[in-house]
Amino acid sequence: SELTIAASAFVTAMLLWIAHQSWVDPSIANLVPVLDSYWLMIHVAVIVGSYGPLTVGMILGVVSLLLIVLTNAKNKKRMEINLKELTIINELALTVGLIMLTIGNFLGGQWANESWGRYWGWDPKETWALISIMIYAFVIHMRLVPGLRSKWLFNFASIIAFASIMMTYFGVNFYLVGLHSYASGDQVITPNFIWYTVLGVFVLGGISYWRYRVNYSN
Repeated sequence: SELTIAASAFVTAMLLWIAHQSWVDPSIANLVPVLDSYWLMIHVAVIVGSYGPLTVGMILGVVSLLLIVLTNAKNKKRMEINLKELTIINELALTVGLIMLTIGNFLGGQWANESWGRYWGWDPKETWALISIMIYAFVIHMRLVPGLRSKWLFNFASIIAFASIMMTYFGVNFYLVGLHSYASGDQVITPNFIWYTVLGVFVLGGISYWRYRVNYSN
């Protein structure tokens, strides 16, 4: 799908833009002793790798809602085909991301056992990783629930679910205290555009829901 390729390119551009910003202190510090392990590359690579498909799913969700908003009587048939195609690809992306996220957490449990003598300790990072897995598992299985099968709901949920990933990756480091809070004590990063993004998501969700009921409920 050309729209999927465009969404993937947008994710890449977004990551490069974020990397170019000066939000994080670039100074190099000593590595925390617990991170001096071969598990660092294995566990972190799988976990961070899972964020790619989940981010693509979030972007595809946004694109799908925009297609719903732009649907009219003239282009309805073409938009329905595009929406169905993007929803299928979105589901595949979320499935791949969820599998990688789950495997990564099992690998993290093995590392935790070697480092701290236990596989699971309800650390904030572990807890939010589990929450993310449960949320995405629910989103993927919504199609099995008769009242939750709409394409609008799935795509909107794929956007909202991404908030759990943001909380797991950024929120735990800066706002919570635990064994994984390696950035605790650093300046808390809360760019203003985050609040505008949240507002924009709910505005888009509301408008697209109204348009979905008008054009796709028949």
